[in-house]
Amino acid sequence: MNHPESPPEPPEMPDAPDLDLDEAEGAAEASYPPGFRCGFAAIVGRPNVGKSTLLNAMLGQKVSIVSPKPQTTRHRILGIQNTDAAQIVFVDTPGLHTDERRMMNRYMNRSALASLSDADVNVFVVEALRWTEDDQRVLDDLKRIGKPIILLVNKVDVVTPRERLLPYLEEVARRGEFAAILPTSGKKGTNLKELSAAVAQHLPESPPHFPAEQVTDRSARFQAAEIIREKLTWRLRQELPYGLTVEIERFQEEEEGRVLIGAVIWVERPGQKAIVIGQGGEGLKDVGTRARIDLMSLLGQRVHLELWVKVKENWSDSESALRQFGYDAS
Repeated sequence: MNHPESPPEPPEMPDAPDLDLDEAEGAAEASYPPGFRCGFAAIVGRPNVGKSTLLNAMLGQKVSIVSPKPQTTRHRILGIQNTDAAQIVFVDTPGLHTDERRMMNRYMNRSALASLSDADVNVFVVEALRWTEDDQRVLDDLKRIGKPIILLVNKVDVVTPRERLLPYLEEVARRGEFAAILPTSGKKGTNLKELSAAVAQHLPESPPHFPAEQVTDRSARFQAAEIIREKLTWRLRQELPYGLTVEIERFQEEEEGRVLIGAVIWVERPGQKAIVIGQGGEGLKDVGTRARIDLMSLLGQRVHLELWVKVKENWSDSESALRQFGYDAS
């Protein structure tokens, strides 16, 4: 893994775009049992309530990155679950929050709110024993939209003693009319089958939108950028959680059966560049090593990963920069 100050410009290479839903519909096989249901369930809530962990647990594999830091999820990501009677298209959304000082924050809120309106049913995730201003804001938005709401009280595995949970469940039940209320744990897999059953009841009768083997709508190129960003978030923790993004400049399968990935880590200030690289390049080396392990698992091939760090001043508050990096800032 290399991290030169001024990397050579990589050659142009074609990249398959993320799958468009219009193209996906009709790709699934026409045969399906009578009464089969298919539709969209948006997983929504304030930041850091465990939405991505729940989605990954529902699918039995990782499609959305996770970290201890709020607002790790920045894009809408589809996770597709197939059962004998239904295809549930879960939509992992950025956490809804009140801080909209930067364009990035406004983008994430718009992305999440659009998902709520488009879904057949909304899965509202809160953290056991906590209720915040942002939780109430999400619930108010859901009430205005008027779609069925399934309330998930997540992270029940850390509640001690367990007797504290029942009064909380009774309290939150009075806050709205919910189609179902389920105590869950994404880490322990608690009540995930019950969640699938509850969601399926609110989906329309329809053939599947996606082929049975498809798990997400996102391309390998997108997932590679997210994996690198996840490793950066875990390593930097308090130092630089939100001021960076990752852009894949090269994603090329070589003849010898390995994939060459070249990625740029963009930061907002020169001082942040030194933080990412670390003393003697140790930070960037560690991130690259950890990311390469996950990338090999994702792709099922050997991976050669090259990382560079560049500065784009205040990119998270720039419409043109957000578009360049794959965010829809409209």
